[in-house]
Amino acid sequence: MKSQYLNAKEKYARIGVDIGDAISVLKSIPISIHCWQGDDVNGFENIGQSLSGGIQATGNYFGKARTPDELMADFDKAISLIPGKKRINLHASYAIFDGEPADRDNLKPEHFTKWVCFAKKKGLGIDFNSTYFSHPKAKDGLTLSHPDPKIREFWINHGVSCRRIAAFIAKELNTYCLHNVWIPDGLKDIPADRLSPRLRLKDSLDQIFSEKFDNVIDSVESKVFGIGLESYTVGSNEFYMSYAAGHNSVYNLLDNGHYHPNEKVSDKIASLLAFFDKVPLHITRSVHWDSDHVVLFDDETKEIANEIIRNDAADKVLIGLDFFDASINRVAAWVVGARSVQKALLNALLHPWEYLKKLQDNADFTELMVLREELKTYPFSEVWTAYCEDQNVPANESWLSYVKQYEQDVLQHRNSSPTA
Repeated sequence: MKSQYLNAKEKYARIGVDIGDAISVLKSIPISIHCWQGDDVNGFENIGQSLSGGIQATGNYFGKARTPDELMADFDKAISLIPGKKRINLHASYAIFDGEPADRDNLKPEHFTKWVCFAKKKGLGIDFNSTYFSHPKAKDGLTLSHPDPKIREFWINHGVSCRRIAAFIAKELNTYCLHNVWIPDGLKDIPADRLSPRLRLKDSLDQIFSEKFDNVIDSVESKVFGIGLESYTVGSNEFYMSYAAGHNSVYNLLDNGHYHPNEKVSDKIASLLAFFDKVPLHITRSVHWDSDHVVLFDDETKEIANEIIRNDAADKVLIGLDFFDASINRVAAWVVGARSVQKALLNALLHPWEYLKKLQDNADFTELMVLREELKTYPFSEVWTAYCEDQNVPANESWLSYVKQYEQDVLQHRNSSPTA
């Protein structure tokens, strides 16, 4: 294997790429891994509750996490097989109540202290998402844009509480905390009034973001439509792009499953980098209209990584994952998705971007095409193996044996009722 690595190192060096530098940069790029893959987006408010608000997880593979301890154990198993720097992407519905539960408008930092302790122990940062779905007050498919001021007030208070929790997390972990807002608000059929809900949403967001916090990065996330909300989405891409452009401290988060199938987030990243110092990102895999399949090492994931690396934006693009598949082993889904993003970033780091940009500027499109095609068969796998070995994780599919053992020892013993 050493000779293969040395041969790969020599081959990449001939085109001006230093493998050691590529691995060093990759080790510094954090991936925020979403907690909700482990329990099908259920959260801990009401065990066994059904999802609503344009959200749906399909499949019934055994072993779903039912308690905080089980979810953390599954997450820990997953990250032990994922190389690189990692964070936890957390939703507000994953609050942990030791005593009397609180509704979402009254969530407190103490409801997330166990997550902070877990993160400290594992050396992880935490990002945080307000949860505007699967709740009785997500009424008529509307939350922050609801015509009833009492309903809006409830969800505004939820957003205010979540930002205070994000500030607590950032302070405790001595790092930034990305706080993200996605709402399901929309209508199934053609609306009679598109403007009024958006004006109400604008006012709600203004109230939520009015308090200033250190190390809290705020973002808003659009979606083209949701299940049962097919005709109209209040928080559209145009709305949130305009909102972020008018607010210096709010960013527009790009989720590559939240656009028309012919749109590519990889094409949007550079546009935002021209105007914003940060671009929050959720990487998923869309299949037709569905946005939440497990991320693979596919063309769009590679092109997203290319945009991040060739624009020297690894410290500007905040990378998070967002998918949920209940039809396969959930721990394996985490590992596949996160490792796929790591592979895409490494692949991008092994390109001689300055030379390729020069070819483009010189209109030498023949050599540009030839070199980019030839790079597809360069010895990437040898470099990936070296990186995994450096990170003390399995380099190839052998990692699955650890998940299968965990499935046999732990997951298959879980029944439908949660344990204490």
